[in-house]
Formats: sequence, structure tokens, C-alpha cells
Amino acid sequence: MERRAKIHAALGDPVRLRIVESLQITDASPTELAGMLSVPSNLFAHHVQALVSAGVVSRHHSEGDGRRTYLHLEQDTLESLGTASPVAVPRRVLFVCTGNSARSHLAAALWRQVSTIPAASAGTHPADRINPGTIDAAARHDLDLPVVEPRNLDDVLDPDDLVVTVCDRAHETPKVPGELHWSIPDPVDKGPGAFDAAYVELEHRVRALASRFDS
Repeated sequence: MERRAKIHAALGDPVRLRIVESLQITDASPTELAGMLSVPSNLFAHHVQALVSAGVVSRHHSEGDGRRTYLHLEQDTLESLGTASPVAVPRRVLFVCTGNSARSHLAAALWRQVSTIPAASAGTHPADRINPGTIDAAARHDLDLPVVEPRNLDDVLDPDDLVVTVCDRAHETPKVPGELHWSIPDPVDKGPGAFDAAYVELEHRVRALASRFDS
């Protein structure tokens, strides 16, 4: 009860509710989010700290620009506090990472399991092939993963796509206005455990996003 009361208290401010609503489907840096919400930086920092202290929001450093941090909404903390509002249905969801060799492929395959909305993946700087660790992770989790060549974002992107970047470097190489961002650590060259952790995080986020769309 005390924990729930602390969460409700942290949410008891219009600015904090706007922060939470904005982070429902995308991670964002404090600068990005303060700009979107038109909140002065010093006041924004105060509200973010209240949400972090209550366990509603977490923050971590970017894998790209290490000076940058990203804010992430802890969805599990909010599960018992209400249902998020639905959003408009896109024609396709396009998952993007740097090499299109790991996270974006896993995300697209996971999406196909839970949604009838088409999905694709691409990279800002495509690798030569899908990383073997990605294929192994899909096999461990019984995920149907088409083994195809990585593709360049410029060759795949359609103006009607909902773009979701799943790595910090891709997000920090601005190409698509209005994209969503999931700050998922890069599992490449870090062993099976890192791929499994990326899989679990992507599965959670994919299901959360898919549940937001109007039918």
C-alpha cells in the first residue's frame, strides 16, 4: 500500500502525467522530452527525479553518445494503476537498428507473433549478414526468424511507416521525424545471455506497443 501511495503521489501532477504518457511507447532523453513538452529544464529535472524516486521512470546512459541519458517508463510499476490510451493504427511498423543484424530482426519477428499489422526491419549502416547470435537466440525461444540479408533504411522506409529505433546509435542518427525509440543494449559480441536479455526486453515492449493500437 505504501508503495502504491508513493506511485500515485508521484503521478499527482499534470507535468508528470504528461511525462509518463509521452514515455508510454518511446524512450527519450531529458532534452528531447522537455522540448516536446515545453517545460523549462530545471523544472523538468525536478519532476523526473520525483518519478525516478517512485520507481516509475528509470534512466541510463546512451550506448552511442555517452554524454546522453535516456528515460524509460517502468511499465510493470504502472500495471495496476490503469490502462494506457490507444493510438492510431499504422500501415506498417519498421524496426531499425544500426546493422540490422540483431535487435531489429528480433523485434520484427516478435511483432509478427502478436499483431496483424505488417512489420519489417532495416539498418542505418547494414551489416553483411544477420548475426549468428540472433539466429541462436531465436532458436532458443522458438521464434520464427526469417534469415534474410540486412537492408538499408533508405531502401525500406515508406512514408506511412511507424518507425521504432531499437538502438541508441540509430536514434542518434536522425533520419525519421517522429520515430519511437527503445533504448535496448546491443547484444552483439556479449554472449548468449545478452541476446536473451535483449529478446526478453523486446518481447515486453512489442506486446505493450501492440496493445495500444485501435482495432
